[in-house]
Amino acid sequence: MGIKSRTGKKLFILDTNVLMHDPTAIFRFAEHDIFLPMVVLEELDRGKKGMSEVARNVRQVILVSKDINLRIKAAIVGLPAEDYHNDQALEDMDLLYSGQAELDADFWDSHSKDMASWQEGDQPFEAIVRRKEDDDAIIEWIRDYRSSRHSVWGISTLNREQNFALNLLMDPNIDFVSLLGTAGTGKTLLTLAAGLSQVMDTNRYREIVMTRVTVPVGEDIGFLPGTEEEKMTPWMGALTDNLEVLTQSSGGDWGRAATDDLLRSKIRIHSLNFMRGRTFLNKYIILDEAQNLTPKQMKTLITRADPGTKIVCLGNVAQIDTPYLTETTSGLTYVVDRFKNWPHSGHITLTRGERSRLADHASEVL
Repeated sequence: MGIKSRTGKKLFILDTNVLMHDPTAIFRFAEHDIFLPMVVLEELDRGKKGMSEVARNVRQVILVSKDINLRIKAAIVGLPAEDYHNDQALEDMDLLYSGQAELDADFWDSHSKDMASWQEGDQPFEAIVRRKEDDDAIIEWIRDYRSSRHSVWGISTLNREQNFALNLLMDPNIDFVSLLGTAGTGKTLLTLAAGLSQVMDTNRYREIVMTRVTVPVGEDIGFLPGTEEEKMTPWMGALTDNLEVLTQSSGGDWGRAATDDLLRSKIRIHSLNFMRGRTFLNKYIILDEAQNLTPKQMKTLITRADPGTKIVCLGNVAQIDTPYLTETTSGLTYVVDRFKNWPHSGHITLTRGERSRLADHASEVL
């Protein structure tokens, strides 16, 4: 039986006798989808015993499902079951691109003998690889934002990874930035400071657009009244918290309120549910909690960008709340892996927490 969709793609529900006749039938429907009811699996289980041709065919059927509960049920009744692996961006998270590499200790001793610019000292340096071809590479010395003289909206970086991240965020030649890290590594604060600097000071972008997936950690709080932006406000606690840090001033309560109102006029909060069909021109887009997006959702968002738009994805793949998504199938993992060789993108994994000793200790022991 086939159910036709608007796109011409069909959903076929296979009866037990079809699989008993041909166990490879599930591969015979080209681009269409296959559905196997639970009753079919139970009938296959009952028919797998014996030495007949039908029993042999039944034993060749393997259940493939993202639902771990269904795989457990299949294992109980003796039916082979496997997870669906084709959507995995990586087989092992240890292979995920970190965005940085440290040269060997003897690198300059081995390679710089004929380089006059490196004869006068061995001072460590940090640089971005702009282009790499075979054994040749073009690198650019990055700016040191750890100095208060080079702070961005009053924010200075506290470690090497943060310095790399802020350089990528402030670079007009980088259109896509992804930042991974646990809570307290400074992802949102650095991103927001860089965005405000380029919107308010240099006018490189017209406004900041912030969005995220609305996946509750606990029970759903239910219907939220108001406009789209008002509905999204409870989900944007990270924005509110970091704005408080960035708007600390000596102008008293009135000065802080005026500054806060000015900044909020340049920041738009949108729901990810209404992104399809949109086009963003000269916008600085922040996608928070990006680990909860599927690769398809990530593609939907990134393809909304017009010239002059920068997209920043923030997340922690160790904290995924979306059902059926894992570290290896997350849309954030997917884009980090697919964009790693594009010269107009940058990625950094932040490893050091800079929030407080309590938060750092909790991240390590809990």
